[in-house]
Amino acid sequence: MPISDQRTYRKALGVLELVCLGLGGTIGSGIFVVPGVAAQLAGVSSLIAWLVVAVSACAVAFALGSLQARSPLGRSLMNLFASSFGDRVAALLVLIYAIGSVFGVATIAVGLGQYLSYLGIAHLTLTEALIIGAMLAMNLHGISLSGAAENLLSIVKIAGILAIIALLAPHVRFQSLATTSFAPLPALMQVVIIVYWPFTGFEISAIPVAETRNPRSIVPALVSVMVLVCAIYIALNLALLGAVGAPVLAASPAPVADAVGLVLQGSGPWVALLAIVTMLSALNAYIVGASRCVHDILQLRQPSRLSQLSTRGVPTVALLVTCMGAAALLMFSNRFSDLAAAAVLMTLVPYVALCWAAFSSGGSMPARTIALFGAVVTLAILVMYFAL
Repeated sequence: MPISDQRTYRKALGVLELVCLGLGGTIGSGIFVVPGVAAQLAGVSSLIAWLVVAVSACAVAFALGSLQARSPLGRSLMNLFASSFGDRVAALLVLIYAIGSVFGVATIAVGLGQYLSYLGIAHLTLTEALIIGAMLAMNLHGISLSGAAENLLSIVKIAGILAIIALLAPHVRFQSLATTSFAPLPALMQVVIIVYWPFTGFEISAIPVAETRNPRSIVPALVSVMVLVCAIYIALNLALLGAVGAPVLAASPAPVADAVGLVLQGSGPWVALLAIVTMLSALNAYIVGASRCVHDILQLRQPSRLSQLSTRGVPTVALLVTCMGAAALLMFSNRFSDLAAAAVLMTLVPYVALCWAAFSSGGSMPARTIALFGAVVTLAILVMYFAL
């Protein structure tokens, strides 16, 4: 087949698949690991970080949605950035996002490892790499299979997390949520960066535009994702801190499993299994999002075999680069907090650019105000992290 005969993506994603991809990208390793890290760094005052990040992430999602709403056919991240910053800057922003997403795949794999170790499984780095390989094989089969898997995994994990919240709610003690001292600003900013990790990934709903049956479904998918994510995160953190207290969460590498295990004896392994299902969902979503961005970068030059889609309509080379890159990162670092911080810092740069693009491209005054607010808050988080 000549290189010029370019194959096309399969339009297999509807609004349910887009919502599940967004939920998969956001509700993953972070919510099962970060509450413990945040409690260790800032105690009960870590709740402030969750609220600050929720506001920032919602503003970024609004900016992305407003940009997508102006194009009935939808636009890739590359095209969104190019319309405001030019082709070269757009390519750089997508490259930064893609690298951050590869770090994200590695971060999720490490989170999986922490809960696998809770179940007594050894050889974690090898196991994590093998799981990435299994997800690669599924995605190479086609977006229909990975989309269907995402639907199933997302439904199971949302139902399970809601059950955990309902189980912990009767045990919440409001005195456990009270605090007489707040974490110092440097520690709180460190928590904000770590907490931002569970909120990243919502944009995956808007990335596979070429595989979406109706691009107009991208905006309602983004809205649905952010409403569900913010509600679940705030409710779960209140339930965790209120039911078992910050010290218990801070001492555990698997805080949600340990918290539920204290309330309902013997339930810890079941929660660990739910966490693993949740992270498999996130891993799949991140691989989809990252590989499509890598493919966009490969297409910048003249068409070649590197940028050619397979007969199943998937970006084979981009998928291999994404998954092999993440597996390689595991060999250098298996620390969740380090990988998550790197992933977030690189993701926030294109987030700021999205907000600025939405602000500078016109629109109504309320929309431009929200976009500017998102740019300022997200940029401030980046600057303060390095300054402090």
